[in-house]
Amino acid sequence: MHERILIVDFGSQYTQLIARRVREHQVFSEVVPPHKALEASKAEGLKGIILSGGPGSAYEKGAPTLPPEILQHGVPVLGICYGMQWMCEVLGGSVIPGTSREYGFTPLKVDAASKLFDGVATDTVVWMSHGDRVEKLPDGFLNLAHSADCPEGAIGDVDRDYYAVQFHPEVGHTQEGERMLRNFLKGICGCSGDWTPGDLATELIERVREQVGEEGEIVLGLSGGVDSSVVGALCQRAIGNRCHAIFVDNGLLRAGERELVEKAFEDHFELDLTVIDAEKRFLDKLAGVTDPETKRKVIGHEFVEIFREQAKRFKNATFLGQGTLYPDVIESVAAHGGATEVIKSHHNVGGLPDDLDMDLVEPLRLLFKDEVRELGRILGLPEEMVARQPFPGPGLAVRCVGDCTPHRINLLREADRVVREEFEARDEHHGVWQYFAVLTGARSVGVMGDKRTYEEACAIRAVQSNDGMTADWVYPSRECLQAISNRIINNSHGINRVVLDITSKPPGTIEWE
Repeated sequence: MHERILIVDFGSQYTQLIARRVREHQVFSEVVPPHKALEASKAEGLKGIILSGGPGSAYEKGAPTLPPEILQHGVPVLGICYGMQWMCEVLGGSVIPGTSREYGFTPLKVDAASKLFDGVATDTVVWMSHGDRVEKLPDGFLNLAHSADCPEGAIGDVDRDYYAVQFHPEVGHTQEGERMLRNFLKGICGCSGDWTPGDLATELIERVREQVGEEGEIVLGLSGGVDSSVVGALCQRAIGNRCHAIFVDNGLLRAGERELVEKAFEDHFELDLTVIDAEKRFLDKLAGVTDPETKRKVIGHEFVEIFREQAKRFKNATFLGQGTLYPDVIESVAAHGGATEVIKSHHNVGGLPDDLDMDLVEPLRLLFKDEVRELGRILGLPEEMVARQPFPGPGLAVRCVGDCTPHRINLLREADRVVREEFEARDEHHGVWQYFAVLTGARSVGVMGDKRTYEEACAIRAVQSNDGMTADWVYPSRECLQAISNRIINNSHGINRVVLDITSKPPGTIEWE
């Protein structure tokens, strides 16, 4: 039995990021919705409780809540944002709408010494995202820190080890958030750190084995990226040749992608691999479709139909394996049953039909990309596969704004190849999360060979990120940009302008659609 931190999900988009930060300190974490929290808190090994943020207001009727008895286990509690406000309301304080809102980078002043802020600078910067504030503290609580517009930036009842912060320490933008969480886990909860990524691999393999049983078979949707490759390795170890990998060439792949995938899996895997040529099928379905949500759902539907068709080849293939990650889930649906806002439907989550008739096997569903990379290394996957830049499941369709005609997809594919080649030729891809081309759908006037042109604009998108939840744009060298622009415009008939996308996430997303 591992030491355990219970995380209650009030609907924050960052809830699983809290769990990931806890795992970074070698502490096992469990995320549950409020209605399951009290029961889960009674299990063995509980060392502390973290209450997440959320989109609700604690004083409103129908706001997310949980039984107050959860605070009576005698273990430390950390409330974050909405979690802080819920604690105050339930313990006798009060919460009101703030006179001003705080979003983004915010200076914070630490007012009082506490175990939570041990080693934290008196003046630091945190990431705020709230419109409400605590008006009255519960008995026993003291102000520990404040910002210009939030007197109760952090509070605590040091006798009961109850702490709460209005900001988000789990987000990388909070300068000393990692130290604050370490203080809570190690200094306040007394966790020794008895859980490792190797433990995770063993647990995931056993979980797949238990789910599928002794006779079940899995149809694995294989994209060739690190996510589905790691799922393939886990499933192979769990059930052996009862895992059947299906790689679908949907006509929306990058240049050379199909050949790379076939060779990689021939060299490094013993999976039963089937390659399906479905380019015409997908592009026919996408003809005339311009709405991003509809695109994703059309693509998700066609993938599922192909997997269903392939499953009929096998006697007990009632399971569908996918490389779904947590950022896919959190943007598409409420992962733990909370009130999480839907940002966009990822084809393998929000795009799945209600009548799937197959049980999903998604062992990576609550992990982030860098955690999956580390898991792949533990499982022995080659570094060239583990380190590949992410590529969206819907492929080039979500980088082709507007109609996905064969001509436009081919135009984008060649432009994307140029971007990748120039980044990699100059070693400017190291440390970059993703670097790719986008066909924007915008047309502009140009002059080429003394003649007027009216063609599309292509955007270069390069971002740095740790987990895909937030990202900042990357500024390539002038030489790299110049080479990309010259090659695309000179060789891509239909593009006469190249621009650089300098939007972070938030407010944008990494992909354009």
